[in-house]
Amino acid sequence: MYLNPVRHITFDAHDPLAQARFWAEVTGYTVEEEPGDDDVVIEPPRPGVPGLLFIRVGEGKTAKNRVHLDIQPTGARDAEVERLLGLGATVHEDHRRPDGGGWVTMLDPEGNEFCVERSPAERELMTD
Repeated sequence: MYLNPVRHITFDAHDPLAQARFWAEVTGYTVEEEPGDDDVVIEPPRPGVPGLLFIRVGEGKTAKNRVHLDIQPTGARDAEVERLLGLGATVHEDHRRPDGGGWVTMLDPEGNEFCVERSPAERELMTD
C-alpha cells in the first residue's frame, strides 16, 4: 500500500501573490513569497496538511471548477461569509435554509468557487 500525502493543492492565477494573500486570510496559513515570483505557496500552521500553491497563467477561468475547497469556520457560518465578503469574495449561490442548515458557495477574487459550511458547533445543533 502506498501512502502519498498531498503536498499542495494548486490554483492557476493571474496574480499569484494577491490570490495567496486572500487565501492566507481565509485559512490562517502563512504566505511564502518572493517579489515577482510566478508561483506563491501558503503553508499551514501544522505539518501533514496540504499547502495551497498559486501559479501564474495567462488565460482566464472559463468554466466551473472541477475541484473546490469547503471551508468549515470555527465560528458561525454567516459571520464567516460576511468576513470573506470583506476580504473580496462574492456570493455565487446561497444554499442556506430557513432551519439553519446549508452552505454558501462563494467566489474568490479571481472567480474560483469555494463553499462555506456550518461550524462544528452549528452542526451539533442539527443534522443535515
